[in-house]
Amino acid sequence: MFKRIKRPPDAIEAGSPRKPLPESGAVAITRRQILGIAAAAGAASLAVAATPRSAAAAQRPAGPAGADRDVLDVAIIGAGLAGLTAARDLKRAGCQSFVVLEARNRVGGRTYNHDLGNKVVSEAGGQWIGPGQTAIADLARELGVETFGTYYAGKTVFLAGDIRVTQDLEGGVGAQGLVAAKLSEMARGVPSGAPWKAAKAAELDKLSLGDWLARQGLSNEEKFSFSMAATLSLGAPPAQIGLLHYLSVINSADSSYDRLEKIKDGAQETRFVGGSQILSTRMAHELGDKVRLSSPVRRIVGWDRDIVELHTDQGVVRARHVIAALNPALCQQVVFDPPLPAGRAQLHRAWPAHAPMRKTAHVYARPFWREKGFSGQVVPLDGPLIWSVDNSPPDGSVGVISAFVKPGYLPADPKAAEPIVSAIYAKAFGDQALKPTQYHDLDWGKVDPWSMSCINPMPAGFWTKLGQHLHPPLGRMIWSGTETADIWAGAMDGAVRSGHRAALQALGALHSPVTEA
Repeated sequence: MFKRIKRPPDAIEAGSPRKPLPESGAVAITRRQILGIAAAAGAASLAVAATPRSAAAAQRPAGPAGADRDVLDVAIIGAGLAGLTAARDLKRAGCQSFVVLEARNRVGGRTYNHDLGNKVVSEAGGQWIGPGQTAIADLARELGVETFGTYYAGKTVFLAGDIRVTQDLEGGVGAQGLVAAKLSEMARGVPSGAPWKAAKAAELDKLSLGDWLARQGLSNEEKFSFSMAATLSLGAPPAQIGLLHYLSVINSADSSYDRLEKIKDGAQETRFVGGSQILSTRMAHELGDKVRLSSPVRRIVGWDRDIVELHTDQGVVRARHVIAALNPALCQQVVFDPPLPAGRAQLHRAWPAHAPMRKTAHVYARPFWREKGFSGQVVPLDGPLIWSVDNSPPDGSVGVISAFVKPGYLPADPKAAEPIVSAIYAKAFGDQALKPTQYHDLDWGKVDPWSMSCINPMPAGFWTKLGQHLHPPLGRMIWSGTETADIWAGAMDGAVRSGHRAALQALGALHSPVTEA
């Protein structure tokens, strides 16, 4: 039996009131004119390739014993959703000999909550889940974290210079139609967890998404919409995203472009009461002193031997197995001794880390735009802002508008950035937007050296060349993190799935039969 775990003191109670979403009504006005103006202007296998163990090591009980009393069974690198899920699974399976090493001074990885006061938060990183993302939904239920619907009722505002057009998108963002349907059909043949295994992988991976879209005879409106959707979902314009990769992401969403890009019935449909980081803080609370913060791993020695040494800023940790639950690009900041095989090392070097994203949050006394019939979504066709969304708490007690902004388009100083974005909201919703009560701004490319890229826009040619090196364990190293997920790779759900898989791999390795050297 497991002990009942007390909730962390900052947890928001599961019974917090929720406000149902108003029904959306369609309107006759379209975006075509304004968009035309703008365009004219410009589960891997669970089998573990374990290193042979000595008979003495295999016969010892789980946990430290004898001369190896300072050797842990498992060391986990990274206290994001993947690493903490793996640690939680180990503990639930009865394994107590493990540690989670986190470089930052907090848990949560690429999820992070801005504290707005009075138990209200706004998410600065990953925040949404939708249909098919069952792993993270199950985790939330286990942790007692409730969910609520993203607010989208009302009109979206499109801006181009002095031109302002409004339209009720009814929960949709991005392009729909024949080209979207064609992408959905193509995605059925591209396995999300291993796109390089698709029957037409070589052919598809020669093209960027931009190359393919250029052949489809798109209207100006469609060009803009596909570009905006790709930038929001994958952190880069179509020209920088491989077609094979984009199809693999759509495949995760039940091979439905609409499900990937929409709010209603889509991947942006649902939020967590208390913000997405609460999942990690509650898991860390359960794990207690098994989680060590401010402990970046600088060097990994002997990953191909029975005992692995992890050199951190807080000392050396010795373990029989290592779960690396971090972005592959971050492995470039770790020295491996001996060096990793050429294929895996090349994957680390080539992994794209140029999509850091920057997210802002404007806080108001109330969500006044709802009273005027607006959804809170703004799409300027030029300038620093890509897209904004109503990010208010479930009871609407305060109004929050969050936005994704283009890297390098806003001053780095938040005091200088705030009025620029406020002026955009004022064009959309009126002068009330000019005076937020709070402003929060997080540039993931500058916040710390451990984030680098929020999401991974894999270029054309990447998966067919290097994909085969992503999943296989090496010696005592097990690779985890959302990037390794079988479905929803890159999403929070993918992180949770990868954590479950890594824990099973580690447990299987700990109990594998003895193989004499």
